[in-house]
Amino acid sequence: MLEVIFNRPAQRNAMTWAMYDGLYDACERADASDDIRVMTLRGAGEDAFVAGTDIGQFSSFETGADGVAYEAKIERIVDRLERVRVPTVAIVRGYCVGGGLALAAACDLRVATHDARFGVPIARTLGNCLSMNTYSLLVHHLGPARTLDLLLRARLLSGDDACSAGFVAEVCAADRLDAVAAEVVERLLRHAPLSMWAAKEAVRRLRKAALPDGDDLVTTVFGSADFHNAVAAFLAKQRPTWEGR
Repeated sequence: MLEVIFNRPAQRNAMTWAMYDGLYDACERADASDDIRVMTLRGAGEDAFVAGTDIGQFSSFETGADGVAYEAKIERIVDRLERVRVPTVAIVRGYCVGGGLALAAACDLRVATHDARFGVPIARTLGNCLSMNTYSLLVHHLGPARTLDLLLRARLLSGDDACSAGFVAEVCAADRLDAVAAEVVERLLRHAPLSMWAAKEAVRRLRKAALPDGDDLVTTVFGSADFHNAVAAFLAKQRPTWEGR
Protein backbone atom coordinates (compact mmCIF):
# COMPACT_ATOMS: atom_id res chain seq x y z
CA MET A 1 0.00 0.00 0.00
CA LEU A 2 1.11 3.55 -0.72
CA GLU A 3 0.03 6.19 1.81
CA VAL A 4 0.00 9.87 0.79
CA ILE A 5 -0.11 12.37 3.66
CA PHE A 6 -0.79 16.07 3.07
CA ASN A 7 1.46 17.54 5.72
CA ARG A 8 0.74 21.20 6.51
CA PRO A 9 -1.48 20.81 9.58
CA ALA A 10 -0.98 24.42 10.77
CA GLN A 11 -2.49 25.57 7.44
CA ARG A 12 -5.16 22.83 7.42
CA ASN A 13 -3.08 21.10 4.75
CA ALA A 14 -3.81 23.80 2.15
CA MET A 15 -2.09 22.72 -1.05
CA THR A 16 1.02 24.39 -2.45
CA TRP A 17 2.31 23.78 -5.96
CA ALA A 18 5.02 21.53 -4.46
CA MET A 19 2.34 19.44 -2.75
CA TYR A 20 0.36 19.09 -5.98
CA ASP A 21 3.53 18.00 -7.78
CA GLY A 22 4.27 15.53 -4.99
CA LEU A 23 0.81 14.01 -5.39
CA TYR A 24 1.37 13.62 -9.13
CA ASP A 25 4.67 11.85 -8.43
CA ALA A 26 2.95 9.56 -5.92
CA CYS A 27 0.44 8.56 -8.60
CA GLU A 28 3.31 7.75 -10.95
CA ARG A 29 4.91 5.64 -8.24
CA ALA A 30 1.69 3.75 -7.59
CA ASP A 31 1.43 2.78 -11.25
CA ALA A 32 5.11 1.88 -11.58
CA SER A 33 5.25 -0.70 -8.77
CA ASP A 34 3.61 -4.12 -8.84
CA ASP A 35 3.91 -4.21 -5.05
CA ILE A 36 1.47 -1.30 -4.58
CA ARG A 37 -2.10 -2.59 -4.64
CA VAL A 38 -3.94 0.28 -2.92
CA MET A 39 -3.21 4.00 -2.53
CA THR A 40 -4.60 6.05 0.37
CA LEU A 41 -4.72 9.82 0.87
CA ARG A 42 -5.12 11.61 4.18
CA GLY A 43 -4.29 14.91 5.88
CA ALA A 44 -1.88 15.38 8.76
CA GLY A 45 -3.37 16.43 12.10
CA GLU A 46 -7.00 16.41 13.14
CA ASP A 47 -8.38 19.58 11.51
CA ALA A 48 -8.42 18.84 7.80
CA PHE A 49 -7.97 16.47 4.91
CA VAL A 50 -7.16 19.37 2.58
CA ALA A 51 -8.60 22.87 3.01
CA GLY A 52 -8.20 23.86 -0.66
CA THR A 53 -5.31 25.54 -2.42
CA ASP A 54 -3.14 27.98 -0.46
CA ILE A 55 -4.84 31.32 -1.14
CA GLY A 56 -1.53 33.18 -1.19
CA GLN A 57 -0.83 31.59 -4.57
CA PHE A 58 -3.74 33.54 -6.08
CA SER A 59 -2.29 36.95 -5.20
CA SER A 60 -0.17 37.00 -8.37
CA PHE A 61 -3.13 36.44 -10.71
CA GLU A 62 -3.74 39.37 -13.06
CA THR A 63 -6.08 38.17 -15.80
CA GLY A 64 -8.61 35.48 -16.53
CA ALA A 65 -5.89 33.62 -18.43
CA ASP A 66 -4.11 33.07 -15.11
CA GLY A 67 -7.24 31.34 -13.86
CA VAL A 68 -7.39 29.13 -16.94
CA ALA A 69 -3.74 28.14 -16.44
CA TYR A 70 -4.37 27.43 -12.75
CA GLU A 71 -7.43 25.27 -13.40
CA ALA A 72 -5.56 23.41 -16.15
CA LYS A 73 -2.81 22.57 -13.69
CA ILE A 74 -5.31 21.39 -11.09
CA GLU A 75 -7.14 19.34 -13.71
CA ARG A 76 -3.86 17.66 -14.65
CA ILE A 77 -3.36 16.53 -11.03
CA VAL A 78 -6.98 15.50 -10.50
CA ASP A 79 -7.02 13.59 -13.79
CA ARG A 80 -3.78 11.79 -12.89
CA LEU A 81 -5.22 10.78 -9.52
CA GLU A 82 -8.42 9.54 -11.15
CA ARG A 83 -6.36 7.45 -13.61
CA VAL A 84 -4.29 5.60 -11.00
CA ARG A 85 -4.64 1.90 -11.81
CA VAL A 86 -5.00 0.68 -8.23
CA PRO A 87 -7.95 1.54 -5.95
CA THR A 88 -7.59 4.91 -4.22
CA VAL A 89 -9.13 5.73 -0.84
CA ALA A 90 -9.50 9.21 0.69
CA ILE A 91 -9.45 9.06 4.51
CA VAL A 92 -11.14 12.25 5.71
CA ARG A 93 -11.40 13.99 9.04
CA GLY A 94 -12.02 17.70 9.44
CA TYR A 95 -12.29 20.00 6.44
CA CYS A 96 -12.31 18.63 2.90
CA VAL A 97 -13.06 21.76 0.90
CA GLY A 98 -12.26 23.45 -2.41
CA GLY A 99 -9.39 21.65 -4.09
CA GLY A 100 -9.49 19.11 -1.28
CA LEU A 101 -13.00 18.10 -2.28
CA ALA A 102 -11.85 17.69 -5.89
CA LEU A 103 -9.03 15.39 -4.76
CA ALA A 104 -11.38 13.32 -2.60
CA ALA A 105 -13.89 13.14 -5.46
CA ALA A 106 -11.17 11.85 -7.80
CA CYS A 107 -10.52 8.93 -5.45
CA ASP A 108 -12.49 5.72 -5.83
CA LEU A 109 -13.72 5.49 -2.24
CA ARG A 110 -14.03 7.87 0.69
CA VAL A 111 -14.02 7.07 4.41
CA ALA A 112 -14.83 9.90 6.82
CA THR A 113 -15.65 10.84 10.38
CA HIS A 114 -19.13 11.98 11.35
CA ASP A 115 -17.85 15.53 11.89
CA ALA A 116 -15.92 15.83 8.61
CA ARG A 117 -16.90 18.82 6.47
CA PHE A 118 -17.23 18.68 2.67
CA GLY A 119 -17.87 21.65 0.39
CA VAL A 120 -16.72 24.42 -1.92
CA PRO A 121 -17.75 27.66 -0.17
CA ILE A 122 -16.26 29.96 -2.83
CA ALA A 123 -19.52 31.91 -3.28
CA ARG A 124 -18.89 33.50 0.12
CA THR A 125 -15.07 33.49 0.21
CA LEU A 126 -13.11 34.10 -3.02
CA GLY A 127 -15.83 34.49 -5.63
CA ASN A 128 -13.95 32.27 -8.07
CA CYS A 129 -15.25 29.22 -9.94
CA LEU A 130 -14.24 25.64 -10.69
CA SER A 131 -13.06 23.97 -13.85
CA MET A 132 -15.62 22.11 -15.93
CA ASN A 133 -13.88 18.89 -14.92
CA THR A 134 -14.42 19.59 -11.21
CA TYR A 135 -18.06 20.57 -11.78
CA SER A 136 -18.43 17.27 -13.63
CA LEU A 137 -16.92 15.33 -10.72
CA LEU A 138 -19.34 16.90 -8.25
CA VAL A 139 -22.40 16.33 -10.45
CA HIS A 140 -21.18 12.78 -11.10
CA HIS A 141 -21.09 12.03 -7.36
CA LEU A 142 -23.83 14.24 -5.94
CA GLY A 143 -26.21 14.96 -8.83
CA PRO A 144 -27.01 18.41 -10.28
CA ALA A 145 -29.52 19.52 -7.64
CA ARG A 146 -27.32 18.74 -4.64
CA THR A 147 -24.25 20.16 -6.40
CA LEU A 148 -26.03 23.47 -7.03
CA ASP A 149 -27.31 23.56 -3.47
CA LEU A 150 -23.77 22.96 -2.19
CA LEU A 151 -22.27 25.68 -4.40
CA LEU A 152 -24.97 28.36 -4.43
CA ARG A 153 -25.56 28.29 -0.68
CA ALA A 154 -21.87 27.65 0.08
CA ARG A 155 -22.91 24.77 2.29
CA LEU A 156 -20.65 22.30 4.06
CA LEU A 157 -21.91 18.73 4.27
CA SER A 158 -21.11 16.69 7.38
CA GLY A 159 -19.67 13.21 7.07
CA ASP A 160 -23.15 11.84 7.75
CA ASP A 161 -24.67 14.08 5.04
CA ALA A 162 -22.02 13.00 2.56
CA CYS A 163 -22.60 9.34 3.41
CA SER A 164 -26.35 9.74 2.93
CA ALA A 165 -25.66 11.33 -0.46
CA GLY A 166 -23.57 8.30 -1.45
CA PHE A 167 -20.34 10.30 -1.64
CA VAL A 168 -18.76 8.70 1.43
CA ALA A 169 -18.60 4.90 1.57
CA GLU A 170 -18.05 4.53 5.33
CA VAL A 171 -18.63 7.02 8.15
CA CYS A 172 -17.47 6.54 11.73
CA ALA A 173 -16.37 8.17 14.97
CA ALA A 174 -12.97 9.86 14.91
CA ASP A 175 -11.38 7.24 17.13
CA ARG A 176 -12.50 4.53 14.69
CA LEU A 177 -11.26 6.15 11.49
CA ASP A 178 -7.95 4.29 11.24
CA ALA A 179 -9.58 0.95 11.96
CA VAL A 180 -12.40 1.46 9.47
CA ALA A 181 -9.96 2.65 6.78
CA ALA A 182 -7.79 -0.41 7.42
CA GLU A 183 -10.81 -2.68 6.99
CA VAL A 184 -11.61 -1.05 3.63
CA VAL A 185 -8.01 -1.39 2.46
CA GLU A 186 -7.78 -5.03 3.57
CA ARG A 187 -10.91 -5.87 1.62
CA LEU A 188 -9.56 -4.22 -1.52
CA LEU A 189 -6.29 -6.12 -1.18
CA ARG A 190 -8.20 -9.41 -1.36
CA HIS A 191 -9.86 -8.58 -4.69
CA ALA A 192 -8.79 -9.08 -8.30
CA PRO A 193 -6.66 -6.12 -9.43
CA LEU A 194 -7.74 -6.20 -13.08
CA SER A 195 -11.43 -6.42 -12.22
CA MET A 196 -11.13 -3.36 -10.00
CA TRP A 197 -9.07 -1.47 -12.60
CA ALA A 198 -11.61 -2.20 -15.35
CA ALA A 199 -14.49 -1.02 -13.15
CA LYS A 200 -12.89 2.27 -12.15
CA GLU A 201 -11.62 2.95 -15.66
CA ALA A 202 -15.04 2.30 -17.17
CA VAL A 203 -16.67 4.74 -14.73
CA ARG A 204 -13.99 7.35 -15.46
CA ARG A 205 -14.51 7.05 -19.22
CA LEU A 206 -18.27 7.36 -18.86
CA ARG A 207 -17.87 10.57 -16.85
CA LYS A 208 -15.34 12.09 -19.25
CA ALA A 209 -17.13 11.11 -22.47
CA ALA A 210 -19.32 14.23 -22.72
CA LEU A 211 -17.18 16.76 -20.83
CA PRO A 212 -17.59 20.20 -22.47
CA ASP A 213 -15.11 23.07 -22.49
CA GLY A 214 -15.46 25.64 -19.72
CA ASP A 215 -12.52 28.02 -20.20
CA ASP A 216 -14.89 30.90 -20.94
CA LEU A 217 -16.43 30.53 -17.46
CA VAL A 218 -13.02 30.44 -15.77
CA THR A 219 -11.73 33.42 -17.79
CA THR A 220 -14.71 35.56 -16.86
CA VAL A 221 -14.69 34.76 -13.15
CA PHE A 222 -10.95 34.74 -12.46
CA GLY A 223 -10.58 37.95 -14.48
CA SER A 224 -13.23 39.78 -12.48
CA ALA A 225 -12.77 42.62 -10.01
CA ASP A 226 -14.80 40.60 -7.51
CA PHE A 227 -12.22 37.80 -7.50
CA HIS A 228 -9.20 40.09 -7.17
CA ASN A 229 -10.85 42.09 -4.40
CA ALA A 230 -11.89 38.93 -2.56
CA VAL A 231 -8.35 37.50 -2.62
CA ALA A 232 -7.02 40.73 -1.13
CA ALA A 233 -9.79 40.72 1.48
CA PHE A 234 -9.12 37.10 2.39
CA LEU A 235 -5.40 37.71 2.91
CA ALA A 236 -6.23 40.80 5.00
CA LYS A 237 -8.77 38.72 7.00
CA GLN A 238 -11.61 40.99 5.93
CA ARG A 239 -15.07 40.22 4.53
CA PRO A 240 -15.31 40.61 0.74
CA THR A 241 -17.91 42.77 -0.99
CA TRP A 242 -19.49 41.71 -4.27
CA GLU A 243 -20.32 43.88 -7.29
CA GLY A 244 -20.90 41.20 -9.92
CA ARG A 245 -18.15 42.37 -12.25
